[in-house]
Amino acid sequence: MNAIGIDLGGTNVKVVKVTTEGTLLVSKANQIIDGDWKQAVWNSVTAVNRLDKATISCMGLAAPGLPDGNNRQINYMPGRLPGLERFNWSDFLSEPVHVLNDAHAALLAEVNFGVAKGHKNVFMLTLGTGVGGAILIDGKLYQGRLQRAGSMGDISLNSDSEEIGFLQVPGTLEDAMGNETVPRRSNNRFQSTRELVTAYESGDPFAKEVWIRSVKKLAVGLCSLINVLAPEKIVLGGGIAQAGDSLFKPLSIFMDQYEWRPDGNATPIVKAHFNEYAGAIGAACFAFGRSQATTRLYSS
Repeated sequence: MNAIGIDLGGTNVKVVKVTTEGTLLVSKANQIIDGDWKQAVWNSVTAVNRLDKATISCMGLAAPGLPDGNNRQINYMPGRLPGLERFNWSDFLSEPVHVLNDAHAALLAEVNFGVAKGHKNVFMLTLGTGVGGAILIDGKLYQGRLQRAGSMGDISLNSDSEEIGFLQVPGTLEDAMGNETVPRRSNNRFQSTRELVTAYESGDPFAKEVWIRSVKKLAVGLCSLINVLAPEKIVLGGGIAQAGDSLFKPLSIFMDQYEWRPDGNATPIVKAHFNEYAGAIGAACFAFGRSQATTRLYSS
């Protein structure tokens, strides 16, 4: 059985066709031109179906924002992708489409086919422009009331901060780690995490100060979340996770310092297996789990 998974982002659309065993049959990415994300989705799905003629059993779509209670559309996404809110994907694509948040989709990709396979209690942070998140509890994606669960980047690390996050919380983890705040955090010396990490790796003292402070805050946030959720494993994904040892080595040192480890049991923190197509693959997994075609994969 095969599913199409769609990942709608701010600048491009990624579409995959995948089997229930995790075999990626075909993938396609299209840039969104002049803000026309509907056309980009249509073009990508059409291209994937043209490249692979195998019949699909279901379709899933990942996008930023909060889905409705039936996971048929995005109900809330202020400020991005105008027209996305309450857009009827099933009518548009003439197929039932199962819709979920993009960070939730990334976790499902890891749980079904990636580094979290075989685990039932996991959370994931996607470190990119901002910091997204998703939670798996007892083998099920936890979406919570209004499908808003998982916004772990919006936990506060400093209630006295003058920087107010997207969800109205001061001093957030997203503010401390997200790519969007690098210019402010570095007094405009660096414009992106990539620039910051490159300078850190070259031995720049100021870059080291800025980067290590951010990683320390990430560790404190992770330890706080561990105390609440007690996961078997934590997955870090997104573009910032591609920093590799420059992220994971100092993070490990801070985790040694701040994590409470009963009987020495540390929580494993691993880099996500999937990167560019994580959301699309996770959307396909979600569709498999929600459809009657199969119940083998984790969904909600």
